[in-house]
Amino acid sequence: MSDVKKFSELDLLAPLAQAVANKGYDTPTPIQARAIPPLLEGRDLLGCAQTGTGKTAAFALPVLQRMEKSGGRRRCIRTLVMTPTRELAAQINDSFEAYGKHLQMTSTVIFGGVSQKGQERALKRGPDILVATPGRLLDLMGQKLINLKNLEFFILDEADRMLDMGFIHDVRKVIAALPVKRQSLFFSATMPPAVTELARTMLTNPVRVDVAPDTLTADRVAQTMLYVDKDDKRHLLEKLLEDESIHRALVFSRTKHGADRICKQLDAKNISADAIHGNKSQNARTRALDAFRQGKLRVLVATDIAARGIDVDGVTHVINYDLPNEPESYVHRIGRTARAGKEGKAIAFCAGGEIEYLQEIERLIKQRVPVDTSHAFHSDDATKGMENGKRAETPTEKQARAQQESNSRRNKARAARGGAPRSKGKGGAPKAKAKGGAPKNHNRSHARSGGGRRG
Repeated sequence: MSDVKKFSELDLLAPLAQAVANKGYDTPTPIQARAIPPLLEGRDLLGCAQTGTGKTAAFALPVLQRMEKSGGRRRCIRTLVMTPTRELAAQINDSFEAYGKHLQMTSTVIFGGVSQKGQERALKRGPDILVATPGRLLDLMGQKLINLKNLEFFILDEADRMLDMGFIHDVRKVIAALPVKRQSLFFSATMPPAVTELARTMLTNPVRVDVAPDTLTADRVAQTMLYVDKDDKRHLLEKLLEDESIHRALVFSRTKHGADRICKQLDAKNISADAIHGNKSQNARTRALDAFRQGKLRVLVATDIAARGIDVDGVTHVINYDLPNEPESYVHRIGRTARAGKEGKAIAFCAGGEIEYLQEIERLIKQRVPVDTSHAFHSDDATKGMENGKRAETPTEKQARAQQESNSRRNKARAARGGAPRSKGKGGAPKAKAKGGAPKNHNRSHARSGGGRRG
């Protein structure tokens, strides 16, 4: 553990020290105290710390200092930050502007969902720092509008998400275009072992800074689990929102359509709400987030694609209307409250078909989530993994059934075209015919994890 107790002990340049003071920071957080010194020395770094603990300052301050010391403004991209969501990209860019306000360097942000014309103009001005989501970054690189030959610093934020199967191919394409000689920094709130090993292949002799506690979830977040039948979730949410102490609530839905449906239900009850998800335009997402931040909306409903980009002060409650299918997402969701030393509450609804998700979450965070059975819609059936008096289908069973139904539809379509149904190999995968008509079993999975969602 670093002995650094004050920002003044980190030997930051005067303009950076002034920016830190203007933000009201005096004592660095653990990730800042432990990451900034080796980064100032030019080391690659793999950093893991809870959401809301100041990871952006942990990489922005040392990168700005090293850029300033090695020449300052040069009108070319010297730092690239990649992050999975538009909201997070915008916030990181804001942070670089705030910390570098007394320097001459400039930054810009690019992401999808909006016209690229304004982003093209910003790139032509030669920013020193570029913050980007992978989809728009690769698009503009393909159009020869981005030149990374002078890059010195590469930062991968939310590295666990960026290195999962949804983004890994995009990350590899970008890294292949970067100069070999560079300083690379990977940061995240969770870092599963498989992702850690993958990250090490992309870093050079990295320093590992891990300040995440064993449970992964902040002690300041009071967690509660409510068992409820699926059809009663909307009524339970409405009942909870009768509590006036829930000033600013972030509600998570597993699907985009579910998020929109929740908003309509709340609007019908005169509860101000809006949604952000991948089907919304960037302007609509920005308006909803700004209204939530300004207190004009009491409830913001989001999907996981936006979970890591929501940094709003004063979120009193996070409500998991649906449990996430990835346990790490639970950690990121509830990390939207109890930020900057404040306290917050996280409430999760668990229907009978979500027991498997709950078990995975509790294994990850290494603790049992306290259960409240006193609410008006408590379901004993849900606690037993049942729905409508019968054992609920588990997520694994739903996935298998969906695959079987997909195979059946494919075979019916094939038969309608006059072809023979394809035989199934091990695990339901179709066998392709080799030369001579003998079946050849290709040992490849035809399911792709993560979905490959872009900016």
